[in-house]
Amino acid sequence: MTLTQNLAIVRALALRALNEILRVPGGAVPVVLAPTIFMIGLSGVFGEAARLPGFEATDFRTFIVPVGMLQGAGFTGAATGVNLARDIEQGWFDRLLVGPAPRSVLLAGLVGSAALRSLLPAAFLVTVALLLGTGIESFLGLALGVVLVMGMAAAMACWGTIVALKFKTQQAAPLMQILAFASILFTTAYAPEPLLSDWLAAIAEVNPVRYLLEGVRQAFVGGVDGETTLRAFVALAALLAFFGGFAIRGMRRIGE
Repeated sequence: MTLTQNLAIVRALALRALNEILRVPGGAVPVVLAPTIFMIGLSGVFGEAARLPGFEATDFRTFIVPVGMLQGAGFTGAATGVNLARDIEQGWFDRLLVGPAPRSVLLAGLVGSAALRSLLPAAFLVTVALLLGTGIESFLGLALGVVLVMGMAAAMACWGTIVALKFKTQQAAPLMQILAFASILFTTAYAPEPLLSDWLAAIAEVNPVRYLLEGVRQAFVGGVDGETTLRAFVALAALLAFFGGFAIRGMRRIGE
């Protein structure tokens, strides 16, 4: 198949996933609202934590908004895996597999749809945060953060694909979601590293999602730093290579 044909397939699969939001808008509501509710709730309860010595942000909301952006991306990626499991159960995915499209193109369509859908919860969260008085430190940082959020969704979509191809049932949804949740939880999500417990700081040090979070956080705290940005995109590339490699392997083996 030609490059133009492959791109048309990727576009069609991405549009199909996006159209689900229009056909079943209720299905997107939890993913869109949850990060915003999370931000409002935590900032209300722990807002005074920003006064602690060593806390980088003067407003706890600026520190927590990037967490919600990545959470929305993570759960959007996991939802892509759930939708794939549904398509496998209903037999629709089998029709794609017997078509001429390479498996890598099918995966690209799934991943691309997750990346695009992740913009919806992120945009809603940032809009609400701005209405509540949260400031943006750097618009360049925000642009970089959008790319990192889309990359996080793509990586978690690859993970969801791996699980969906393994278990072939929507009942595996909690397994898809738990990684997205835990990968963000064990970072500098709620406090700077100097304020973390030793065991949590040690995990955060080797957790690549920590560097994505700090990359997104540049939009709201401290401004853009070259080293932080480089670490974020290296970590993103590593996540995509790792999960993407296993996902494409699973796509090629299914049906054998």
